[in-house]
Amino acid sequence: MQPWLKLAALILVVAALGLPVNDLFRYALLVVATVLVVAGTVSAQLAPWLAALAVVALCVLGQMLFPAPRIEEGHNVFLIDVAAGGALEAGLPRAAFRIMATEFNTIYPPARRCARDQVGCWRGQAFPDRTFAFSADGIFDRAAYSRRVTGIDFSDPVGLRLGFINELGYNWNSRASDVIRARRDRSSLAFLHQWTLAMPWFVLYRFPADFVGSGLCWRGEVLWERADGTFDTITHADMQCRTLTPDDVGRDIFGVAIAHELAMRLVPTWQVRLRQLAEPGLALIGSFAVLALLVHVRGRRVVLPFALIAVTLLVAMFNDASFLGGVRPFDSGDDGLVYDGYARMMLRQLVAGDVAGALKGVEPVFYFTPGLRYLRAAEHLIFGESYLGYLSLVLLLPFLVFALFRRFLPLTWALVLTLVFAAVPLGAFFGSSLVQYIKWAARGFADPAAYIFFLAAFVLLLGRLDEGPRDRFARAFGAGLLFALALFVRPNITPAAGILLAGAGLAALAQRHFRRVAGLVVGFAAVLGMALHNWVYGGALVLFTTTAELPRLLQMPPSAYLAALAELAHLNFAGEYVARARHQIAGWLAGPSEMIAMVPLDAAAILVLIRVALWRAADPWLRLTALATLAQHCVALFYPGDGRYHYLTWLLTLLVVAAWVHGEVLPVLRRWFPRFTQRVAKHPASLALARGLGRMSEMLRG
Repeated sequence: MQPWLKLAALILVVAALGLPVNDLFRYALLVVATVLVVAGTVSAQLAPWLAALAVVALCVLGQMLFPAPRIEEGHNVFLIDVAAGGALEAGLPRAAFRIMATEFNTIYPPARRCARDQVGCWRGQAFPDRTFAFSADGIFDRAAYSRRVTGIDFSDPVGLRLGFINELGYNWNSRASDVIRARRDRSSLAFLHQWTLAMPWFVLYRFPADFVGSGLCWRGEVLWERADGTFDTITHADMQCRTLTPDDVGRDIFGVAIAHELAMRLVPTWQVRLRQLAEPGLALIGSFAVLALLVHVRGRRVVLPFALIAVTLLVAMFNDASFLGGVRPFDSGDDGLVYDGYARMMLRQLVAGDVAGALKGVEPVFYFTPGLRYLRAAEHLIFGESYLGYLSLVLLLPFLVFALFRRFLPLTWALVLTLVFAAVPLGAFFGSSLVQYIKWAARGFADPAAYIFFLAAFVLLLGRLDEGPRDRFARAFGAGLLFALALFVRPNITPAAGILLAGAGLAALAQRHFRRVAGLVVGFAAVLGMALHNWVYGGALVLFTTTAELPRLLQMPPSAYLAALAELAHLNFAGEYVARARHQIAGWLAGPSEMIAMVPLDAAAILVLIRVALWRAADPWLRLTALATLAQHCVALFYPGDGRYHYLTWLLTLLVVAAWVHGEVLPVLRRWFPRFTQRVAKHPASLALARGLGRMSEMLRG
């Protein structure tokens, strides 16, 4: 019952926190609670559950009865062309629109604008179709404009979390357009504030009477509405404040970021401050009550989990701090902008009640890999206008890597390899470093998510270390479903998933574990959802996506290799197809590092995979893993060799090589070079490392 009890406890924590979980305080509570619940033991007694339910109910009731006062917020990009202002002109106050339009035309003169038919020009893209942009933060709050907020405090738009910056319609090329989307400062000292939103935008605030006496501070330009409906234009070069009066209640106050960068902060009265603290305080009390009443955990058991989470967060922060709660502008033309743009379109359909349209996923027949758009939509429902859902997946990655290494290696080896994967970037040369996954996840690409689902499925498939796979439907169903989800996000990992599932299914049949076979089949049957979608919405029988046979992706089809063999048979070593084959194979063996210097090492790793696959004395699961990895390597012989496509392949390769070194190489070294191996084992550095790993192992066993 523990898995179900733990799930129920986490649901109680989420109920206490409330949705969406879009601020770092409540997200930190959720992460801490998840670690404690998963690492601990949840009570099965009725009394503590009733007490926890009562406390959470009281906290939720308290949040409803004593909410912090809300400020109506509306925001949007400000784009108009020569003809008319469209939705902005129709919906904004006339005086405010004229001020912003004059400023826009001054900064972006019509005579200097790029041509509408120029590829990458903003004028050939979409214009705002509504006065105020859609915000995922406002889904559950029935906001009048974009969303309702309890406070204002931002120094840049990334921290303000403006989701419209990643609308698909604003996917213009900043190098071809006079209106630039964003700039990035790649200097090492700017890691906390790398992004600058360059597109023109505005934000509107309308305050209720609760905020009279509070101070609104800003740097940049603000339009402050007068009693007669006109606006004062007030520009501050540095942060200055103005007190809100009764006359300002219900009036429009615009922050404008067209000619000036904008930063704003609200300094509330102490009464408002107390009310603002009530909701997070009740969320903290409810979460703490659930953990105190239901969960028993030993302190030593959570040291390593929190250490891995801390390392992951540090790597994410130094790579792109906006991943930790902000909304960065995705690069134009990038997959990240496409997936998030699709997700936002689907959410708008869902909010409008068009469930069938939302499930369609924008495309009647999938061209782009389909899964991440649906995950992004679900992420925005739970985590609002943030990317904390993808961050949560990345936080899980080191634990999955540890579980896999632990399945085939001793505990100390698994610890070392996991810590190297998470904290030491040397694995980047071999496609086995956490920083690589974080880099592409922060950019919004699908690959890291797919690999995480694959590894989670593999861990479930392997079963517990002390018992192995058992004849249970639920666990097998979970493994099959996760494999299907991994393929839904990235179909190119089909070879490895297919071999692992086929091998596991045949082994289960041989052991007469029919419930396990049924679970694998039923769970993995979800992969047919892609073909079903393409048939229902597009009337086309396409298994995954229509991109599988595009020439720019299928760079070396089997016919090209046959042509290369024909050229070799005629001793034409400089033929076109021979050159293409040589280039494709070199790219494959260069690995994710894409460095020719890595070819010998990577080629040796491939030979190890073949050796393990033929090694009868090896663990059958290890041999199956080697076969699956070899099959996945074949993808690189036909499709592009870009590193991100093959991180999973080389991570599995590292797993097999490490298990082979431990199981076959080290015994041979001890037998042939006993004195040398003894000296290495007795070296002070080796002894110190062994003591440290021993203490960490004791923590895990405790």
